[in-house]
Formats: sequence, structure tokens, C-alpha cells
Amino acid sequence: MPRQLAVLSLAAVFVLTACTHEETPPPAPAPEDITAARAAADALGAQLKARLLSAIETGGPVAAIDVCKLEAPEIAAGLSGETGLRVGRTALRWRNPANAPDDYERTAMETFLAEIDAGADPAALELAEIVTGAQGRQLRYMKPIMTGGPCVLCHGTDISNEVKAAILERYPDDQATGFAPGDFRGAFTITKDLEK
Repeated sequence: MPRQLAVLSLAAVFVLTACTHEETPPPAPAPEDITAARAAADALGAQLKARLLSAIETGGPVAAIDVCKLEAPEIAAGLSGETGLRVGRTALRWRNPANAPDDYERTAMETFLAEIDAGADPAALELAEIVTGAQGRQLRYMKPIMTGGPCVLCHGTDISNEVKAAILERYPDDQATGFAPGDFRGAFTITKDLEK
């Protein structure tokens, strides 16, 4: 109950501020855009998980590292082409510098992490907003990625020396180890450019 009161209070402050400055809050995203973004995030997660499990089964964890490095960007690009959305992954502690978050993504992930730490079910969390920035009006959608069982082979606290060496070779500035199963790992991030 106190949590609901806090949310209502923040909403009231936002409304009062908006009225004082005579600003109109941004419109809510269209339900069909949210549905499409959610489907794109789910598809990226499912396709990547299937490839990683297959690679681990046939070539072990080192093969999974190569899937993340070489195939994950191709999977994301393919989904982006199919959907007309920019589909990807990001994290607060990333492995691939190309997946480093922008300011919006960082703030969203910090919010997810705080909600999860407060007891929220990660599976029920997502963020969908229309934002206006240097790129114009955009739908921004994000959904948490949690550390699953096989993830700890390459992202966990007890990584084999072979895997450590492979990570260091491919990602010398890696920040993405030390996670336990169930930890917040990062987020799917979906962007759609909207008409101005």
C-alpha cells in the first residue's frame, strides 16, 4: 500500500508541474506499437536462447561466446529488417561495447533494478514510452533480461579458465561476469521512429 501512495504522489506532482508550465504530457504509445515491440523483444530472446543452447550442446560454453559475438548481432539485424524496429540488447555491465546503453536505456535499467530489488516480478516489468530527442519522436520499449541457468557458464561467478581466456581474447574490456541465476542481467531495447 505505501508503494501505491508513492506512485500516486509522483503522478500528482507531474500533473501539477505540467499544469503550472502549461505543458502537455507526451502521448501514450499506440497499443499496436507496444504489441509489436514486445513481440520483437520476445523473438530476439527466443532465437538467441535457441542458438546459445545449441552451441553449448555441440561446442561448449566457448562456442556460445562466439554465438553472442557473431550471431547475436545478425539475429537482431534480421529482426530489425523484418519488423521495421531497431531491435537489440543492452546492459549496465556490458560485454560488447556496441551494446553499451544510451542515457535513456541506462535510466530505464536502473529503474528496473530498483523495482526488482523492491520485490517486483521481472517477468511483469516493461517500459514503453514516446520520447522526443535529437532523433525526433520515437517509441522506446524495454524489457528486463534475467540471468538464466546456462548464462552463468559465461556470465557467472565461477567461470572456467578456458571460458575466461576466450572472453578476454574477444572482449578485453568485459564487464559482464559475476552474475548469479536470477540476477538482473540487462534489457531488450526496441526503438521505433515515429512521424514528427
